Amino acid sequence: MHARLLRLLALAAACWLSPAARAGEVVVSAAASLTQALRDLVPLYEAAHPGDRVLLNFGASGALLAQIAKGAPADVFVSADQESMDQAQDRGLVRPAQRRDMVSNSLVVIVPAAATRAPRALADLAGPDFGRIAIGLPASVPVGRYTRGVLEAADLWRAIEPKMIGAHHVRQALDYVARGEVDAGFVYATDAAVLPGKVRVAFTVPTARPIRYPVAPLAAAPNAAEAVRFVDFLFTPGAQAVLVRHGFGKP
Repeated sequence: MHARLLRLLALAAACWLSPAARAGEVVVSAAASLTQALRDLVPLYEAAHPGDRVLLNFGASGALLAQIAKGAPADVFVSADQESMDQAQDRGLVRPAQRRDMVSNSLVVIVPAAATRAPRALADLAGPDFGRIAIGLPASVPVGRYTRGVLEAADLWRAIEPKMIGAHHVRQALDYVARGEVDAGFVYATDAAVLPGKVRVAFTVPTARPIRYPVAPLAAAPNAAEAVRFVDFLFTPGAQAVLVRHGFGKP
């Protein structure tokens, strides 16, 4: 009797863990700056597709790419920069024909809302008034790469790098500024808008390359049909309206 019960339990577990049990699930690995926007979009998508369920995984684009490359389950990848998606494409993780730019963003410098001083230009950050500056780690965080690029172009990276407080994703940089742990920080405009009572924008930073977010279903997506359906949904007028409401621009 005991052996029969164990066999039944094993059969039940096998059914529960089978690929069919996951049908309809869409695992989306997306840049941290999309957190609020995608959380608002998921109920709209699930209402339009009752058989589907969306699971969200947020982080720095480089870190997400590393997870996917190591076999982490994912169906859709949304990056905050072209470089991360280029790497995904070079590794065969996404197909070029299925890659599309979803939204655009801009780089800004923010300070704590209660700060008595704010920089007016990049050169001000090299001065003594700004001793700690939150910057995404350039090796893995797109906002950090954009930041380093503009600072190098302005011949300011060497002066500002020693003041850098590295952030593992853009929302961590935002939190550092909001808590007053740094004097300033580089984030996206959409992130600054999340905490209007705790941070304020000092100025917008022009970037050499436009900040565009590419999205693609993964080539080996466990739920390929659902992945394509979710990506298509992101370009519908209703979904784009939600993204605009969160401050994102058209790509």
